[in-house]
Amino acid sequence: MSSGSQQSPSQRVRQFLRPIARRVGLAASEGAWWELGFKPWVNPKSITTAAAGCNICHWSGDEFIGPYHTEMATCPRCGSVARDRFLLFCFLSRRGYVKNLRILETSPRMGAGYRSMMRRYFKYTASDYDLSAHEGDIQIDLQAMALPDSSIDILLTPHVLEHVPDTTKALSEIYRVLAPGGRMYLQVPLCYGSTQVPSTPEFHADNTPVFFNFGWDLTDQLRAAGFTTTVLVTQDFADMLNHVTECPTSNGDGFNVEDLVAMGRPSDSSPVADKYIAKVFGFLPAYHYATWECIKPI
Repeated sequence: MSSGSQQSPSQRVRQFLRPIARRVGLAASEGAWWELGFKPWVNPKSITTAAAGCNICHWSGDEFIGPYHTEMATCPRCGSVARDRFLLFCFLSRRGYVKNLRILETSPRMGAGYRSMMRRYFKYTASDYDLSAHEGDIQIDLQAMALPDSSIDILLTPHVLEHVPDTTKALSEIYRVLAPGGRMYLQVPLCYGSTQVPSTPEFHADNTPVFFNFGWDLTDQLRAAGFTTTVLVTQDFADMLNHVTECPTSNGDGFNVEDLVAMGRPSDSSPVADKYIAKVFGFLPAYHYATWECIKPI
């Protein structure tokens, strides 16, 4: 494992460029990072003293590829973007590692390397709605999950619920298949303070229709479904919501910051990543990051 503070400038440049060179056939593979035993629940201070680091594959260096953004700040080793890292960080920092947890992840953005790493530590299964845009081990419709009751310990569902027509039915099914004490870590694009239905047809990059642009009131729907629910955010975002710090003005990145802060619910949220962690793992800007932790009571 390399650290940006221990490498020469030429080494850091080669590390930065190697993934790009491999993709165009100009460099051989450096080996399978997911076979090296990196534990994704390790504290970032034990991963890196460099400016940037990845909690998934333990890469460290001077900077991620691309600007800070929930869909960018790409790790040059495993290809994770910032929201991938935040989802896994939320799960493991709150639940902790337990061997053989039964995990289902819906439409994961990351590929075979990530899934191999997850299977090293968990009973991990990936699903997708129609197996068209994402590779899945099984085909799952969240509105009618072909799974037994109480058969999952952890559901990771990143940027999927907004594509489901019937939210109430999906949450009821998720509640059913989670074991008592089980948890869902739910991400949706949180761009507005309150939930909105698109006024014109809206599609995301994988050509899936968007039925809802959720806001903070998604918490009410989750609690109505029976979950104990907390919105996990970074400390910087918590400070904005509590009016400890001023929020920045919206800058055209798709997030209505003023609306998010004005309609925020500080009592419903909890900081999960301090300023150091957020900077190292690339959870910036702060208002891009919110993950709902939903616990099924025992």
